[in-house]
Amino acid sequence: MNTSDIHNQRIAQMTFASVYPHYVSKVEKKGRTKAELHQVITWLTGFDEAKLQDLIAQKVTFETFFQQATLHPNAQLITGLICGYRIEDIENPLTQQVRYLDKVVDELAKGKKMEKILREA
Repeated sequence: MNTSDIHNQRIAQMTFASVYPHYVSKVEKKGRTKAELHQVITWLTGFDEAKLQDLIAQKVTFETFFQQATLHPNAQLITGLICGYRIEDIENPLTQQVRYLDKVVDELAKGKKMEKILREA
């Protein structure tokens, strides 16, 4: 899937701190917890609680956020549609990583079991 350069730039320059409250709201509205949200973010990025809070406080862009992340080896198993895009077909690596995050948050909010979200064998 070819996303436009403008679309990819906009995603890269968006701050994680600006999107994070929306993630929290989305999962809590559906009966999930902030701790569960942090669990899926930690699984995907390798960030511990302190690092996550530090990145939020620094208001880092998604570009910086994912440059500092160590993506889980099973991240490529995150597939399907998110925001109208098929994740596995997104060619821009950063845009794909942001969509991975969107997808696991979405799965959490939809009540999917944690072991399915975390792509455990």
